[in-house]
Amino acid sequence: MRHAALALPALLLFGLFFGVPVARLMGLSLEGGSFAWYVRAFADPVYLDVFVLTFWIAAVVTAVALLLGYPVAYWLATTSPGWRLVGFMFVLLPLWTSVLVRTYAWMVLLGRNGVVNKALVAWGLAARPVALLYNTTGVLIGMVHVLLPFMVLPLYGALRRLDPGLMQAASGLGAPGWRVLWRVVLPLTAGGIAAGTVLVFVLSLGFFITPALLGGGRVVTIGVLIQQQVAELLDWNFAAALSVLLLIASVAIYAAVQSFIARLERYQT
Repeated sequence: MRHAALALPALLLFGLFFGVPVARLMGLSLEGGSFAWYVRAFADPVYLDVFVLTFWIAAVVTAVALLLGYPVAYWLATTSPGWRLVGFMFVLLPLWTSVLVRTYAWMVLLGRNGVVNKALVAWGLAARPVALLYNTTGVLIGMVHVLLPFMVLPLYGALRRLDPGLMQAASGLGAPGWRVLWRVVLPLTAGGIAAGTVLVFVLSLGFFITPALLGGGRVVTIGVLIQQQVAELLDWNFAAALSVLLLIASVAIYAAVQSFIARLERYQT
């Protein structure tokens, strides 16, 4: 009972600033007791394409972040304290900068006359500037950059908990490096992989600023669609229905991954 009393202020704050707005959102999506706005979201192929594109972008961003983040996290977990400090400075530095500022920086870098295109042409890798902005490619690059730290940190935590003696024992028994990674390191850090994956994937689903700016209105994700419904069309009911669907998808993904992690931990113990 004492613990419940200690948690009461936080629960009240959570209910006031999160529970009430979500309840209001659900009420808007079901105004008049009608499911018409949900039916509209699934009946119109245009909106289905937006959902498919959003989930595809989230999946690609998550996969690229995992491929880039795992080696970084492994290096941070196994290097010396001095280099670890330097590495964490570079990993955490983007988190200290506004997402809006970082997105505008990518617009400068990826533009037709930007640094990236000038380097590609100067090095002979492209005959003319490549379209890297206002398309899916630019959105993917920007989102991976913003979300990469959210993948690295859970992976680092899982790798730090890994007993180095297990890898040394596997190497001592004659296992090559790739087999140690595949049979020892990856299975024992599956919980960190799952945590980083679900975190990046769920954040990607609701991303707005980066797709809106780097996509230039040509890459319409769910977040961009919701903003259009509210700011341009003033269709609050449909925007609320889209928001509720996005919330349900995020909660379902989180619950599934949590169940997987729980089963994995029971299996490992």
